[in-house]
Amino acid sequence: MERTQQVNEVFESIYQKPPFEELFTPYRICPLGAHSDHQLGKITGFAIDRGIRIAYSPKQNGVVELKSLQFPKRAQWHVARTPEEKEGDWADHLRGATIALAKRYPLRVGLCAVLGGELPIGGLSSSAAVILTFLRVLCKLNAITLSPEEMIEIALEAENRYVGVSCGRLDQSCEVYCRKNKLLYMDLQANTHELIPQAESTPPYEFLILFSGLERSLAGSKFNMRVDECRSAAYALKAYAGVPYGKFKETNLREVPYEVYLSYRNRLPEPWAKRAEHWYTEFQRVEKGAEAWRKGDLKAFGELSFESGKSSIVNWETGSPELIRLYEIMRETDGIYGGRFSGAGFKGCCMAIIDPAYREEILERVEREYLASFPHLRGKYSAHICQSADGIHTEWDEKENRT
Repeated sequence: MERTQQVNEVFESIYQKPPFEELFTPYRICPLGAHSDHQLGKITGFAIDRGIRIAYSPKQNGVVELKSLQFPKRAQWHVARTPEEKEGDWADHLRGATIALAKRYPLRVGLCAVLGGELPIGGLSSSAAVILTFLRVLCKLNAITLSPEEMIEIALEAENRYVGVSCGRLDQSCEVYCRKNKLLYMDLQANTHELIPQAESTPPYEFLILFSGLERSLAGSKFNMRVDECRSAAYALKAYAGVPYGKFKETNLREVPYEVYLSYRNRLPEPWAKRAEHWYTEFQRVEKGAEAWRKGDLKAFGELSFESGKSSIVNWETGSPELIRLYEIMRETDGIYGGRFSGAGFKGCCMAIIDPAYREEILERVEREYLASFPHLRGKYSAHICQSADGIHTEWDEKENRT
């Protein structure tokens, strides 16, 4: 059953009326630029044609009442009295978003809603997509018009400050800025982005999402530790070079020239050196990848994505045995241009860019090889073909187009 139909049907069964509206927010993939945004690096990304759907109606009394198709517990709070402490459930992201939005704009109208994700959870920025979906609805009902930059900032604040995940702006930026058949190329330090169209010479391609059968929680993973290791490397490199440094939480590798890293990397503890090695080489891969995409060189772009995946295993030291096996199978399979872990890389999924002419052979071979290694994941492993898609169009976009 289509998720659009599902969220609408569940809404009607709960509230005995049709919803006021249904909205969609896409998931994202990041072929190059993984683990870079929190250190103000450069990233690439696509929005895909799968994502989060919400069916909702307003509640004039200010109550927020939410049901997720993925989780059993319903969540409820008031827009003026959102709990200041997280409750440890799926709706914490949305409580955080309510608080972040209420700091900036008055909120009076709440909502009742049913949300559903179109793919298994893990690796496609589902938390960011849920937050952005919810924010769009809350803004519409309270006559608030956010710019794309405000939307990203509020969604990020919900994850950083309320949920406690030290992520950067990659997920939210992809889901807001991306447009179909264009590569998002973004500099997180300058906060600039470019949408690079695919070249006329770009061969046919599709995206393949491979779910390991293992779901993961970003906040419960070692994600925050990796971010702190990067900051520790940056802090130490500045100290060795005699460069002024400020607060630890505000330190990042983008502030440290590559030459400084090369001069002092052997003095870093091994984990810090590995995280820095990934970050600097990933920065270089993103720049090379953007140029390969401009030229329509999908083979070179894909190989860079494979190299990114290897660095994630060796230097970032993420990847469960299941994800690493998926990555290995992808590298050995004809018709796959490139790919890597998607998301934090602790569980979740892998993404690949494939030649549609090889689609059936790829699907058959990956499933056979993967389940031969992990037969207990039969029924949990899944593969999904996706296309690039537009990110969300905000009310700000509509306002700008009218002027």
